[in-house]
Amino acid sequence: MNKPLHIFLAAVLLAGAGTSCKNSVNSDDPSQAPEIPENCSPLETRAANVPEQKPAFAGQTRACGIKTEAAYKVDVLATGLEKPWAVEPLPDGTLLVTEKPGRMRIVSASGTVGEPISGVPKVDPKGQGGLLDVALSPDFASNRTIFWSFSEPRDGGNATSVARGVLSADGKSLSQVSVIFRAMPTYDGDKHFGSRLAFGSDGMIYMTLGERSDIEIRPQAQQMNSHMGKILRITTDGAPAPGNPFMGQQGALPEIWSLGHRNMQASAFDAEGNFWVVDMGPQGGDELNKIEKGKNYGWPVVTYGEEYSGKPIPNSVTAKEGYEQPVYYWDPVIAPSGAQFYSGSAFPEWRGNLFVGGLKDKLLVRLKLENGRVTGEEHLLKDRNQRIRDVRQGPDGALYVVTDASNGELWKISPGN
Repeated sequence: MNKPLHIFLAAVLLAGAGTSCKNSVNSDDPSQAPEIPENCSPLETRAANVPEQKPAFAGQTRACGIKTEAAYKVDVLATGLEKPWAVEPLPDGTLLVTEKPGRMRIVSASGTVGEPISGVPKVDPKGQGGLLDVALSPDFASNRTIFWSFSEPRDGGNATSVARGVLSADGKSLSQVSVIFRAMPTYDGDKHFGSRLAFGSDGMIYMTLGERSDIEIRPQAQQMNSHMGKILRITTDGAPAPGNPFMGQQGALPEIWSLGHRNMQASAFDAEGNFWVVDMGPQGGDELNKIEKGKNYGWPVVTYGEEYSGKPIPNSVTAKEGYEQPVYYWDPVIAPSGAQFYSGSAFPEWRGNLFVGGLKDKLLVRLKLENGRVTGEEHLLKDRNQRIRDVRQGPDGALYVVTDASNGELWKISPGN
């Protein structure tokens, strides 16, 4: 029996035997989990990095392969972008793109690349740092305000910050620029900055932050006096959002919404207003998590990954009381970056599906979810062999993708042969 099938059947038998973990599915009722089809063929067939680890419930990894029936085409709208990190469609059909070295540009619907937008603060582009995500204000149509995250150079190192500014009508400059939030502590490193920004229906900014990777700072993902390895919930002025779970708790930073994360470069709200993140694991153990207020998602105490050296994560387990289980995990990893729940009319077949960019495996992942569980997985655009950094849905129902390369590209995925 091959190893992937063995793991899959073991998971099914485990679930059938009634074994469960109290926090295994982020408080969803396990009895409501969709049944796995008898003819399921897991899409992932490679050997796992950590084959001795077993999923906590059936369908937590190696989901059934699915295939898009509708025809689609991929148009290369623009080339020559330097390490593009985020794409944000604007209401008029143009696209706002960030480039890691510290530039923003407007790309027209036909693919004309504009000059760098003036007014962007200096970034620290070393390693994984630089200009990161960008998000439109919920009132962008009336105030033209945008928010962006970036690794900010500081005395003694750097850390992720959030800035706000007003985009000019011609898309060439930013005014009223201010840094509204600075994650702490400052650290002299070049990895795991996060960072995606997403607006909830409450009008608050949900910000994802990495734990900066290095072994000496990694434990701060579990420490409440640090922003590292956390999801934060802040106002558009950068203040702690009312109703945050640890506000007023001694020794806890009031911006914290959830903890125990590693390096989240993908986040999205679904149609019901649930917040989801895709966290980069180490070697093995990329995680899809449905985020709940005040919960602990485990890193580095609970993980399905291992060190890049192949050694276990020190003192870690795959499940522990009081820590949330991922809804889904990948082993081997895809290195997720960028996420979008599809809600458009261009592809009815994709409605409610989650799209996730893959850096390591150079593909676009499509996940089908039912009752809070993953029931199918498809890998798109593998033939293009490009690291996909971000994916977003435009007002036209098309998906827009940027690739992570020195000569990065902007793609449009729309109906067609």
